[in-house]
Amino acid sequence: MAYKKVEQYEDKITSGLLENYRETLSLLGEDPKREGLLKTPERVAKSMQYMTQGYSMDAHAILNAAKFHEEISEMIIVKDIELYSLCEHHMLPFFGKAHIAYIPNGWITGLSKIARVVDVFSRRLQVQERLTTQILDAIKTTLNPLGIAVVIEASHLCMMMRGVQKQNSVTTTSAFWGEFERNESRSEFIRLIGSKLH
Repeated sequence: MAYKKVEQYEDKITSGLLENYRETLSLLGEDPKREGLLKTPERVAKSMQYMTQGYSMDAHAILNAAKFHEEISEMIIVKDIELYSLCEHHMLPFFGKAHIAYIPNGWITGLSKIARVVDVFSRRLQVQERLTTQILDAIKTTLNPLGIAVVIEASHLCMMMRGVQKQNSVTTTSAFWGEFERNESRSEFIRLIGSKLH
């Protein structure tokens, strides 16, 4: 019964998006009844729901689903995690890679869960600065490690195809907590991920 209610709710969202995208096409001077555009509102509606599915995902539940007790305190790094997100100011994509490290304090999580946490927060309307800190906060709260480091390097289409139109620009954001606030740990992490960050 609960599943049926969720399905009805999703159908209502899809229906609303469909109407909005049909109207948008008309406002742009297009004919939404033209053959090539007949299914465009439906495709865009489904695409937007997919690209913003992070709103219905729980980072803490994902990390807890594969949380294991281990007496290790060495740095664990998952680097070059591909990410795709939508800039909340222009709703244009930004994409790049996230590099994440943590130093366990009795608990570790499955490596794939770190990548999934990136998806949880990137599959929303975002700014890169907030995305970086949200990833750090989720890992910090759930695993209570000795330290966490998050670096994101991304290209933003809102800068590349409009506005200043700088196609080769890359934005780097970082967040460090705990042991990674010490120069020694931070420098080791930056060296291991091969970042130009100083």
